[in-house]
Amino acid sequence: MFSTDLIEAARVSKAWPFQEAQRLAKRYRDGKPGGKPVLFETGYGPSGLPHIGTFQEVLRTTLVRKAYEIVAASDDGTPAPTRLVAFSDDMDGLRKVPDNVPNKALLEDNLHKPLSRIPDPFEKYESFAAHNNAMLREFLDRFGFEYEFIAASDRYNSGAFDDALKQVLRHNRDILDIMLPTLREERRQTYSPVLPISPKTGHVLQVPVEVLDAETGMIRFTDEDGEVIEQSALGGMSKLQWKVDWAMRWYALGVDYEMYGKDLTDSGVQSGRIIKALGGRKPEGLIYEMFLDEKGEKISKSKGNGLSIEEWLTYGSEESLGFYIFPNPKSAKQLHVGVIPRAVDDYWQFRERILEQDIDKQLGNPVWNLLRVKDSSGSQPPIGSGDSLPVTYGLLLNLVSVLGATATHEQVWSYLGNYMHDMDPDDHPDLYRLVEKALAYNRDFVAPTLQKRAPAENEAAALRELDARLAEVDPDMAAEDLQTIVYEIGKNEAHGFDNLRDWFKALYETLLGSSQGPRMGSFIALYGVENTRKLIAEALAA
Repeated sequence: MFSTDLIEAARVSKAWPFQEAQRLAKRYRDGKPGGKPVLFETGYGPSGLPHIGTFQEVLRTTLVRKAYEIVAASDDGTPAPTRLVAFSDDMDGLRKVPDNVPNKALLEDNLHKPLSRIPDPFEKYESFAAHNNAMLREFLDRFGFEYEFIAASDRYNSGAFDDALKQVLRHNRDILDIMLPTLREERRQTYSPVLPISPKTGHVLQVPVEVLDAETGMIRFTDEDGEVIEQSALGGMSKLQWKVDWAMRWYALGVDYEMYGKDLTDSGVQSGRIIKALGGRKPEGLIYEMFLDEKGEKISKSKGNGLSIEEWLTYGSEESLGFYIFPNPKSAKQLHVGVIPRAVDDYWQFRERILEQDIDKQLGNPVWNLLRVKDSSGSQPPIGSGDSLPVTYGLLLNLVSVLGATATHEQVWSYLGNYMHDMDPDDHPDLYRLVEKALAYNRDFVAPTLQKRAPAENEAAALRELDARLAEVDPDMAAEDLQTIVYEIGKNEAHGFDNLRDWFKALYETLLGSSQGPRMGSFIALYGVENTRKLIAEALAA
């Protein structure tokens, strides 16, 4: 049950999931007829394995779904009913063999057949599509998404799509009138809304089709060997062209909301026109921008310039990935390993703020929305007062980099004892897991790039003063007090720093081997006063 305050705030919130939900709520001002749940859909092509694009689409759709449940809640606070369907287009014909599969010859021998009718090259499931569908479900389950899985092959083969297919056949001419003007002349000659499946080869055929009887589903076409075939388009004997298939799916399932990438903008326009011709209504939706690599170029599977889910989760947390994806979907985002540390720390900063925020601010907080993805029990996500990291991920990375590429989890955790009184991993599970990720990130990206330099004359003088001041402090001095000492030395005009930034850069480059670094007071407290003095001695001896 949702509180009145939450519902009222959700209905005027400027956060993008609630803006989308507000727009969707106007579709059915009094709720969907018959009290039916509003249907959200995400689509997936199982010609390859699930990837980060699959994750972001299901996540963003779920965020809108959860927002809609509040925005369209009943007067007594009961959430609006919703469903989320993850749809797999496994009737699509295999056009090329993916690079990341075994037994490529097996797939090569089955090109152009529906994915659901091709043997599994991994030899685990009854078909290639069944394997990839299982991977998709395992993938979605891993992140705790609530969804219903629907495979196109099940709907086509069982006849569940037959009524919608008959409607496509009835409006075959209307669909051609929509699609033909958008195609090149050569493509027009072979284009058909319906793609028959050859009774001889099992291939999905791109050939002209004549509709003989829409009510019985009978069609006529020329097979690959030149023979004219008359057969039904129903019961899995055909599938539809992509844009027609998308529209038919919306029509058959009654989809109310589906978002898609900018690269499918034209498909969305044409499919919207087709569903109108079928007598249905195009779903509401959002067109999101694509991910870019660190050079600002579009991510391409063939180029291999993307970042996989596995790579992100090797170096960062699941929550940080959701956090990074959350902001404005209509803006392109660079997606590479360099954004991970900041995303981890920003996630925890936003998480710490939630309890201090008014409800309207909470609705715009990415973490509040992300926590609701896995919790439908009430209006307030499960957030405790102790939800914070004792040490930032950035600081943890600095510690690991100083300890070196051979550092172990146990060594890092023991150093954290300088900073935390309670060292029980059960009390800090998120930090405990991040240690392993910091070790991996340092090993693969930080350690190979570190290069300490010798201090300049004025920098050496400042380091000697810092060493002298540290020699006099209590080893357990608080990080803020240590930071004050560092500030005072940097402000000392005798050392000739134009600004504090130059002083801190000198500390990072001479002590840590990097041009960027942490708050030095926090680092000294974490690494230890005596260990820091040893770093200073090494720098002065360089």
